[in-house]
Amino acid sequence: MTDSPAIEALKQALRRLPGVGPKSAQRMALHLLERDRQGAMEIADSLKYAVEHVGHCQRCNNFCENELCHICASPKRDPSLLCIVESPADYASFEQTGAYKGLYFVLMGRLSPLDGIGPDELGLGRLEKILDEEQVREVILATNSTVEGEATAHYIGELVRARDILVTRIAHGVPVGGELEYLDRNTLARAFAGRTEA
Repeated sequence: MTDSPAIEALKQALRRLPGVGPKSAQRMALHLLERDRQGAMEIADSLKYAVEHVGHCQRCNNFCENELCHICASPKRDPSLLCIVESPADYASFEQTGAYKGLYFVLMGRLSPLDGIGPDELGLGRLEKILDEEQVREVILATNSTVEGEATAHYIGELVRARDILVTRIAHGVPVGGELEYLDRNTLARAFAGRTEA
């Protein structure tokens, strides 16, 4: 049996989501049509609204509906601290900890010359403007510890050091509750090299 063109279009649209293959897309599409049409309409309305109204913060580049996001607009944040993250998901993870009280810059990716992603695509010109015009005293590099993330951190670190601003890197290593015998050697080596006084 061949699905209707509308169902096929819905399945193809759902496959755009990360981690959704043909079977998952079919399952979601049929569930929404069979059991939750009201939920499908709410999803469609919310998605349409978000696409039309969510843009980027003019300062940190995170998603927001206003010119400045609530963090950049907050007088309670420390403007001398700037944390560089790869994505809005990383930004959200730091905010959930409640441990960081500075500002952010969201790259929306990482340097990847093979994929055509260079400094311009990451908005590093805007980052340099922040470094030149604002009173930043420390930049915290919080990119992922992938090859691209490390290359991005190195590149940004050089931009920051050229302005005599302190550059730090978030610690990588043994997770809380982790057992040493199950860690890969690179994680263990990094944890050993990054040890601090107890």
